[in-house]
Amino acid sequence: MTLDVISVVNGKSQTVGSVELSDVVFGGRVNTGLIWESVVHQNASDRQGTHSTKTRGQVSGSGKKPWRQKGTGRARVGEARNPLWRAGGIVFGPQPRDYGYRLPRKVVRGALRAALTERLREGAVTIVDGEAVLTLAEPRTRHAAELLAGLDVSNPTVLVDVSPNLNLALAVRNIPRVRVVASSGLTARDVAGSKTIVMSQAAIEHLAQVLGS
Repeated sequence: MTLDVISVVNGKSQTVGSVELSDVVFGGRVNTGLIWESVVHQNASDRQGTHSTKTRGQVSGSGKKPWRQKGTGRARVGEARNPLWRAGGIVFGPQPRDYGYRLPRKVVRGALRAALTERLREGAVTIVDGEAVLTLAEPRTRHAAELLAGLDVSNPTVLVDVSPNLNLALAVRNIPRVRVVASSGLTARDVAGSKTIVMSQAAIEHLAQVLGS
């Protein structure tokens, strides 16, 4: 499939023009390793990390020695909060932490470039006139559903524009597996996790500038 020129369609999937794509940006080798690294990085960053367990110093209970050290025939123990006892503290249990880590910008951009290239070769990317298609006069889910039906897309779907229409973003919230994303915030996980990607012509041009730099 030639990636130099892609058709631009309207809300009824009718061709109304075309847009040229740079082979340097959208025609390179698909590096699945970069895509995997970017997806793992974003998943890790999204983890809340609020898991918490109590140590022996945090559980309730007396610090008094239950019985004397020797002569009772029972095992020696220092306090009821002993980790070996029921309701005692947890040894080396999970504590609140941040799972996020830094990923080089070149890796992030390379992963997005590879994911877009793969989707373009699969024919899963639809280019539309953003002002005419990805805009709703009012935030109605019914209107958003009609828009998606006219574009003949398969969910999960991501709608990408430079400045997403607020009414469209509100309207698709009730439609499962449909998201509206700004081109500046598009990630490899968004692309790889969608069956259909609907992008405005302006978003394509913006991504070409960013990924080609």
